[in-house]
Amino acid sequence: MSVSDRLAELGIELPAVAAPVAAYVPAVVHGGLVYTSGQLPFVDGALPAVGKVGAEVSAEDAKTYARTCALNALAAAADAAGGVDRIAGVLRVGGFVASAEGFTGQPGVINGSSDVLGEIFGDAGRHARAAVGVAELPLGSPVEVEVAFLLA
Repeated sequence: MSVSDRLAELGIELPAVAAPVAAYVPAVVHGGLVYTSGQLPFVDGALPAVGKVGAEVSAEDAKTYARTCALNALAAAADAAGGVDRIAGVLRVGGFVASAEGFTGQPGVINGSSDVLGEIFGDAGRHARAAVGVAELPLGSPVEVEVAFLLA
């Protein structure tokens, strides 16, 4: 089953590629990989929430935002690769969580990204990963995710 067929089966429509907020491109193709820049959970060009996870933002909401970040990353990768069906799987996910003091649930938050990529790619969506707590993220975002995708 193609990636586009799987997305349709799941009822997932990829968003438009988010415009960069600084001096970078959303994704770069190199060899057999597509590397995305860090993706924020933009929905229709706006962040759904700002603040730190464990304070202003709940871990469950942040997990949903991490899912959005992964879909934004897939959209950026597909755009750079020439279509979503050129993406064969996931190599690595790097997740960053703006964390309130004492918050240690970063892995659970970034599961939002890992889970949706697994739903889309099946076994080819299994990946290496980092889930890191940070003091601040761009624009006050609670999460940011970067992904290295495998090309077909």
